[in-house]
Amino acid sequence: MEWYLLVLQKYAEFNGRSRRKEYWTYTLITMIFFIVLYSVGLFMIMQGNKLGIAVMGVYGLYALATFVPSLAVCIRRLHDTNRSGWWILISLVPLVGGIILIVLLAIEGDPANNLYGPSPKLLAQPAAMG
Repeated sequence: MEWYLLVLQKYAEFNGRSRRKEYWTYTLITMIFFIVLYSVGLFMIMQGNKLGIAVMGVYGLYALATFVPSLAVCIRRLHDTNRSGWWILISLVPLVGGIILIVLLAIEGDPANNLYGPSPKLLAQPAAMG
């Protein structure tokens, strides 16, 4: 959960680098929230409960609230692999673009300093902060 909160603290920080652990932990928790909110909202609507519409509204608000942090952490993750953030646009290529982006996000980052800054593995970890 610390990695998730770290991404939210860096809400719109597009500079620097992010570790795989930071990116994938944030993505996993975000996807779990999306699936739970959507499933509960859809189930309630199918049961005729008007509260389901409110849950779907919360789903939409959560999607809006996490859009910028998701984009920022993805770009920082690409920076960790010594690639420009513009590589995110590869996902627009039909069929293979998304697969290529997932591979780029999953590979290990540069262990040394690169154009985008020092290795995040060498910096303080969230558990050591505060």
